[in-house]
Amino acid sequence: MTRLFIILLSVILVSCTSISKDSAPLDNEEISFYIEKLPERDFVDVYGDDENPKTWYTAAEELGQMGADAITALVQRLHTEDEYELMLVVYALMLASQDARVMDTTQDDYLQLDVVLTPDTNPQNRQRALDWCQRYPQVCMPSAH
Repeated sequence: MTRLFIILLSVILVSCTSISKDSAPLDNEEISFYIEKLPERDFVDVYGDDENPKTWYTAAEELGQMGADAITALVQRLHTEDEYELMLVVYALMLASQDARVMDTTQDDYLQLDVVLTPDTNPQNRQRALDWCQRYPQVCMPSAH
């Protein structure tokens, strides 16, 4: 019974968490690890069948799943000169911006991209990400607020 109470209390506390200037990433080491892996072109997995293989961009997907906790680190990488890394940074940021805590803060305004992620569309996608961050500095740079 006590164990069930502790689990329920943990769920309630996690669900009540909001973005604030005092909130820190849950695991800086894990975030740093995946940030460093973004430019590595072989840090991927492939799924699907032989006729329709799909690439799983492991670092971007993991950072995206971390949500609000990874956003600041991702924003700091928006100025990378590596085309591949920039595509994955923007992709991860788009995923992370859909975190429930972020959506509460932005009234469901997540980073939406109008074009496919390619080296040719990097400047446009980077600008959309920067514009989104300008609208929500409390999300992108919470320590500055």
